[in-house]
Amino acid sequence: MSPILVAGAGIIGTTIAYALQRRGETVVLIDRNQPGRGASFGNMASIAVTEFMPASRPGIWAQMPKWLLDREGPVRIRPTYMPKLVPWFLRFLAASRPSKLRELETAGAALCGRVPEDLGALLSETGLQHMLSAEGCLSLYADEAEFRADRDHIEILERFGSRHQVLRGDAIRDLEPALTNTIDKAVLFPDNRSISDPYKLVVALVEAFQALGGTVVRGDVVAFEQNETGIISALRLKDGRRVEADRVVLAAGAYTAGLSAKLGEPIPLETERGYSTQIMAPGISMRHSIIWPARAFMVTPTAGGIRVGGTVEMAGLEAPPDYRRAKVLVKRAKEALPDLKVDEASEWMGHRPALADTVPVMGPSAKHRNVFYATGHGHLGLTYAATTGRLIADLITGAKPPIDMKPYRVDRF
Repeated sequence: MSPILVAGAGIIGTTIAYALQRRGETVVLIDRNQPGRGASFGNMASIAVTEFMPASRPGIWAQMPKWLLDREGPVRIRPTYMPKLVPWFLRFLAASRPSKLRELETAGAALCGRVPEDLGALLSETGLQHMLSAEGCLSLYADEAEFRADRDHIEILERFGSRHQVLRGDAIRDLEPALTNTIDKAVLFPDNRSISDPYKLVVALVEAFQALGGTVVRGDVVAFEQNETGIISALRLKDGRRVEADRVVLAAGAYTAGLSAKLGEPIPLETERGYSTQIMAPGISMRHSIIWPARAFMVTPTAGGIRVGGTVEMAGLEAPPDYRRAKVLVKRAKEALPDLKVDEASEWMGHRPALADTVPVMGPSAKHRNVFYATGHGHLGLTYAATTGRLIADLITGAKPPIDMKPYRVDRF
């Protein structure tokens, strides 16, 4: 019998491959690069269970014009790419209707509600519990106006019962002494943990997958073979190799759109290009990750140092990186952490797979009954990974998923 082929060896594809192999399936994991070398390599290492709300909410729309006019703002669209973004932005606008927002919030909260159990089980099974931090995340506000501007975020969390604690003054510095004393208020999210090294987590999960008998193939998927009934029987790689398939999971991040289009099932997927800077001799120590919403950056202790990242750049998959974006983030991080040193630093850019409604696609193809999708996780790929692995494995093996999967279907657009 042919194996299940999982296309994409980032954190999403890897957790799916592991979950299926652990259930006794025969799985082949395929990627154009070494596992974990895509968006999983330089992400912000955050398990952000409070960040499920749609990006199209009113508070974001109110700030969008100002952001787009600011060359150093948190959202940047390359002018030459703007025409290609029009359909995506129309969907983004449609997702901002109040009734739609509530629907999308519920879909995101359902996934985040599963994360502690599913991630805990995955790390326990693989002996990787030590990679999850014990500390939470601090959201920073310079003054009351900044806090009010983020109030819609807090209200959504209160509606869904997410734990948080408002802090002021010295209570903030007691948790993170390196923070500037100009921060007036902070909100502690104790359940937003971080991973000690997201790339090494992928590598370790691949090793666990291979120890169970799984196979890793390096190759670029360029075509599909299908029989007269629409069943996908094989994947063809760029170098001419042919890999037979019993079932196929497309989990190639931002590159999944190109693959789904070859199957006659286009997904309106864009890449949100994210930048980060890994600082190996920061001159400070941190226990918590921090995020400053008004400055649109995040800092996480990870990978043996601290990582500064954030912003959204819309420029497609082919444009070269603009590392000025990374430098702006470091400059803003120094506003929060005045003693931060950046002598030993490396810059990175990765492609987050983004859907306009902020809810991932997870589930069976509407056209090919042996094809499944897992993509569009945006900035929550690491957060949703263990849950995605569990849900896709349930669907493929015939188990009943613990949540309603209709909100994540591929034909919802």
